[in-house]
Amino acid sequence: MIKTTIKAKKKTNQEQSLVTRWMQSPLGPLEIAVNLASKNGAKYWYIEFKLEAEITCQQNQDKHLLLDLAEKQLQEYFNGTRNEFSELLKHQSSYGTDFQRQVWQGLTNIAYGETCSYLDLATKINNPKAVRAVGAANGKNPLAIVVPCHRVIGANGTLTGYAGGLDKKQWLLRFENTKEQQGFEF
Repeated sequence: MIKTTIKAKKKTNQEQSLVTRWMQSPLGPLEIAVNLASKNGAKYWYIEFKLEAEITCQQNQDKHLLLDLAEKQLQEYFNGTRNEFSELLKHQSSYGTDFQRQVWQGLTNIAYGETCSYLDLATKINNPKAVRAVGAANGKNPLAIVVPCHRVIGANGTLTGYAGGLDKKQWLLRFENTKEQQGFEF
């Protein structure tokens, strides 16, 4: 079931009207939002987990190529038939600092079903002393699941922060490590 809404935001010149789609997942609602600055791409777009109580308007009239693509690929991911998002990643926005974008690019190199520590990620982006900064950039990732920040764990193998909640991070890691993926109907 797809739940959508259009929200007009006028906070800054960069943040214009957003087209927003709510998508049910096995972990609860996901919000996909695209800045209406362009037909095919976006200056800014995000995917994040939401609570049911945060969904105030539910309409099915939002249309945007990126909303459709993100919804389709996320459904495939949860059905167990997709483990990469290269097509969606072509639409990454210029949001964030150069360092954050470098970290987010590094996250896309963590293979499906694998994890790495913050130190591993800092080392992979040639900045091994920036472990805390890598953690902070990881926490600001605007594209949950697509840019797999849930695959980063503590140095001792423990689960550490995740904007969607540690329960969702644990679920995603277990889901990706399942050898026989059954997928989920939603």
